[in-house]
This record gives sequence, structure tokens and C-alpha cells, in this order.
Amino acid sequence: MTFSVSGRGYASDSALSSHAASPDTLLAEALAAHSAGRLDEAQTVYRALIGRDPAHAGALHYLGVALHQQGDHRGALELMDRALEHAPGDAVCWSNRGLAARALGLHAEAAHNLREALRLQPGFADAHNNLALTLRDMGDLPGAISHCKAALALEPSAANTRLNLGSLLARLGRHEDAVACYRDALALSGQDAALHFNLANALRALGEEAAAIAHYRQAVELAPNYAAAWVNLGTALGQTGDYREAESCYRQAVALEPNAANLVCLGAALGAQGRNDEEAPYYEQALALDPDHADARQNLVWLKLKRGEYREGWAEYARRWRAIDYAPFDIEGIAQWQGEPLDGKRVLLVHEQGFGDQIQFVRYASELAARGASVDVCITQPLQVLAQSVPGVHRAWTGKPAGDYDYWLYVMSAPAACGTELDTIPATVPYLFARDGEIEAWKPRVQAAMQADVERQSGKAAGHRNIGLVWAGSSTFYNNRNRSVALGAFAPLLALEKTSWFSLQKDPAARAQIAALENGAVIHDFGDDLRDFGDTAALIMNLDLVITVDTSVAHLAGALGKPVWILVPANGEWRWLEKRTDSPWYPTARLFRQQEVGDWTTAIEAVREALAEKPKRASARKPAAKADKAEKPARSRKPSADSELNPDQP
Repeated sequence: MTFSVSGRGYASDSALSSHAASPDTLLAEALAAHSAGRLDEAQTVYRALIGRDPAHAGALHYLGVALHQQGDHRGALELMDRALEHAPGDAVCWSNRGLAARALGLHAEAAHNLREALRLQPGFADAHNNLALTLRDMGDLPGAISHCKAALALEPSAANTRLNLGSLLARLGRHEDAVACYRDALALSGQDAALHFNLANALRALGEEAAAIAHYRQAVELAPNYAAAWVNLGTALGQTGDYREAESCYRQAVALEPNAANLVCLGAALGAQGRNDEEAPYYEQALALDPDHADARQNLVWLKLKRGEYREGWAEYARRWRAIDYAPFDIEGIAQWQGEPLDGKRVLLVHEQGFGDQIQFVRYASELAARGASVDVCITQPLQVLAQSVPGVHRAWTGKPAGDYDYWLYVMSAPAACGTELDTIPATVPYLFARDGEIEAWKPRVQAAMQADVERQSGKAAGHRNIGLVWAGSSTFYNNRNRSVALGAFAPLLALEKTSWFSLQKDPAARAQIAALENGAVIHDFGDDLRDFGDTAALIMNLDLVITVDTSVAHLAGALGKPVWILVPANGEWRWLEKRTDSPWYPTARLFRQQEVGDWTTAIEAVREALAEKPKRASARKPAAKADKAEKPARSRKPSADSELNPDQP
């Protein structure tokens, strides 16, 4: 944004104080002082001129500009209106009036003023630039771009206008064009922190993280007090996994601007390093400044749940502070269930968030049924067949939640509504059941793969184990960089004898990683035949053990009641609590925790040592008959009889 002052050079203090000087000379001297930033000096002369001649349009106009610069936009408009009464053809005054109107949020009025300036002076580059910014504020991005280009046609060397054009292109998602604008502007203006900052933002949007980080660094080097640049540098570094340096950047930002957003960023950087005891105070400070700050509240909620503080944690979680975490909706005419009596009531349990979340919390259908409700589940298609198998589910269906129900409830609001605490988690497993026919269909394929490995390895089938492996999660998950493990890191496990490995990955990249394995390592890949979670469940039921990073398969195996060993990152999710090697949600689970973000060596070695223990054969479980109405689930945490591959912890 630019304003116009038509100064013609500097005049001496003696000339400014001369009573004999002409009004034109005094105005020129005032404009020179104004342009040099000496606003008090300029205003003294403007007021003196107005005192001599209340109709002095120039003095009225530029005194208004000075007030605008000092934040008195209303006063500026009043003075400029008086100036325009006497000089209605002054394009510069119309343009500057537009700036004052825009500062007050009067965007339509500002646009009218700027268009009037351009009508009077079509070649007025500043007016084009300022109209572009006003149109941007009004949501007319194409119009704004048009006026930026018009300004550049008049003044090609205007770096500020190129910066504005780049920002407009970035808003339209045209990041490559924005990068070109910013680079042109840098070539014109040399080293400018704001240009480096905006260029870095556009490069990040294009996925060019290293280049973005380099330009953020230049921005903070040029302007060490540039808090926003420190924040974005920290975020970019965090996305590469460098949380320690991200923490350092956020500390700089907090020192400069200790606002709620920056405090939350610092707390999150500490949490990302697994330093849970240090992060909470920053969220609390943020909430003291902004009690409704969604990220601060949500991060504090996750920390409470990770610590097992369920009574308060679930109550806060049920409020869903961040809209990006779920798709909010209401079913017209149906109330959300909040713990009312359910005998004889119809309840719709509605899916939300990821597959793992749905698997973990669909168990609450049995809880609701045990309270006397008829329970339907609205769930995503890949889980529909399995959801139908949950004891107490009347019908599982997909689509838009609707229907004739007494209550509806998000699956992840169920713990709060049921008053779940650590010692009352409904942990009876299995609560998901694969179909008998599908289990049987997988059996010969698994046995054939195992037999080939037996012949290749020891030649004896006794004691041979079939283990499913998941080493990577979805790339779209926010913490996937830290929860996933390179397949090559499992080499010490894959080298074990009397073991067959089965990939439970479905992504195309998995096949390439399997093909790249060295030293004769073999993983059987049936990914093309795993069409949904029902297929994966049937395959798992033919295995002795599942070893997985923190993905939906961890929840699936646990819900099936199969032994599952889960590799939990140092900055693991709240659902695995802190420091525990077991899970109160899945009695057959064993947790192997990473000690430091980025280093899986210790955890994988612990898994190798556990596998080296003499195991007992775990047979595939035949699904229990599904009751029409669920019994009240037992509270036992003891593994079932076929879970002996999950050794007791020391």
C-alpha cells in the first residue's frame, strides 16, 4: 500500500518559519518535511496554512494524509473531504482518501475513490496498486491482478507492486507464477526481508522445503525482529523433522511477539520431541491470552488424554476445538446422546476421522447396546463389513448420516458420554470378527508361503511363525514422517529363521521397497487382494502375530484379539498413553517405544530380542457367535488364550 506526497525537495528551518514566504513555498517545504518523515514539523506548517486560508486544498489534503499515517483515519477523511470541495479534480487526493477509507474497512467507498483517481489520471500507478489491494480485500482477485499488472505496465521497476502481484497469484494457488514475481522483485529491490518471506511461503506451497528454508533464513537475517518469519521458519524445519531447531525459532518468535499462536507453536515443538512435561505451560499461557484458542485447547486435551487424565480430557475432547479434525454436522430433529437412559431407544453411532479412530471406538456400540439401545453404525465403506460384526450392532451402513433415531453420537464422543476412565475402558476383545469363509480362503495361501519359507530356511515347520508387517502409514497423516519406519530398518527381523513375513501394506510404494530388499530377505505381498479391512482382517486371522507402526492395522489387529506389537514414536499419539508397554485399549497389544525422534534402532532391537524368545504357536481364532443384543462387556484386561506370543512385561 502506498500513499502519495507531491514534495519538491527540502527547505531550511529558517524558510519554514519565515512569515514572508508564499503559501506555495511553505507547502513545498512542508511536503519535503513530510516525505522525510518529520510529521510534526509538516503538520505545524499545514495547520498554519489552513489558519491563513481555510480553503487551502493542499494543506487540508496532506494534513489528512498525516493523520491517516498516525491512525486517525476518520479525521483524515474529514480533512480530505474539505480539500476535495475546493479541488475536486485532484487525483492524488482521491487516491489518498481511498487509503483512509480502506483503513476503516469501507472497501466499496475506497474502491470508488480510487477509480475516481484513475478517471482523472489514468496513468496513476499508485492508484492502480492501491485499488488492487482494495479489490483483494473485497474478494475480487482477478480484478486485483488486473490492476497490479496495469500498475506494473506504468512502473515496471516497482518492486512493491510485484510483491503485491505475487501475493495475489499465491492466493489463487498459482504458486509458480508467484515465485517468478517475487524473484523479479528481489532482482529490483535487492535484499528485502518481506520479499524473501513471501518467496519462501510460495516455495513451501510447491513442496520446495529446502529452498523455502533458505529464504526464511535470509528474511530473519535481514530483519532479526521479523516474528512471522521466525514462526514460518520453525514450521518448515519442523516439517523436515528438525524439531530442536524449530523450537529455537519459535523461542525467538515468542520473545518478539508472545501471542497465543506463537506460544502454541513453541509448546507443539516441545511435544513433537516427546518433551510432554514441558509443553503444557505454553498452552496454558496461550489460553490466558485467548481462552478460546482452538489449537491451544486441543493440544492440551491431547496431552491430558496421553497422561490418562480421562475424566477432564474426554469432556474437553467432546467439544472438538478444531474444525479441521472432523466434519461437523447435525442430524435435524435428533439430539446428540449425552448419557441419557437408553432402554428401548434407537441410537446412530457416526464415524469420524481416520480408519484407526473408527476401529478403536466402534467398540462403544456394544456399550450402548448393553444400556438397552438398538444401535446402528454409520461408517466408511472399507469398514462396513467389520462394523456389522461388532456385538450389539443392529445395522452398519455407509452414506450421509440420517434416519429415524432417538439419538445420534460421534464414535469419538462415546468415551465422554459413557464416562470412560482408565479402569473402565471397554477392553473385551475381540469385538471385530472376520468372516469364516474369508479366513478359510486365505489359509492355503498363507500355508503355501510358509512352506516355501520352511524349505528355504530350516526345513522344519515346527515352531515356524507367520508374522504380518506394516512399516509405513499414510503420507497425508500429520506425523507420518515420525511414525513410519524405512523397510530396510527391519533387516535384523527379516533375517530371523523359522519366520515368514507378510506385508499388510496396500500402497504402491511398498512393492518397490520389498523388491529392493537385500540379503535374500523375503516378504510375501498380497496387497492387490486386500480390497478392504475385511480382507486384511481375514489374512490377519491366519497369522501368529502382527508387527506394525502406529496405523489403522494396529487397531484392527487389537480389535480382532490377535497379538500385535506396535512401534510407537517418541512423540506418539495420546491413545498409547505415556511410557507404557501395554495398552488398556487392546489387551493383546505390546508397545515398543522409540527413545528419541528419528532413531528406531533401540525399539527394533527390542522387537528382535522379543522374537528371539521361544514362542508358542497361536492359532487362528474361530469367531464367536454374534449375539442379537450385547451383554455388558467384562472389564478383564488379561490376554486371551491364543495371545501367548505377547510375553508378559518384566
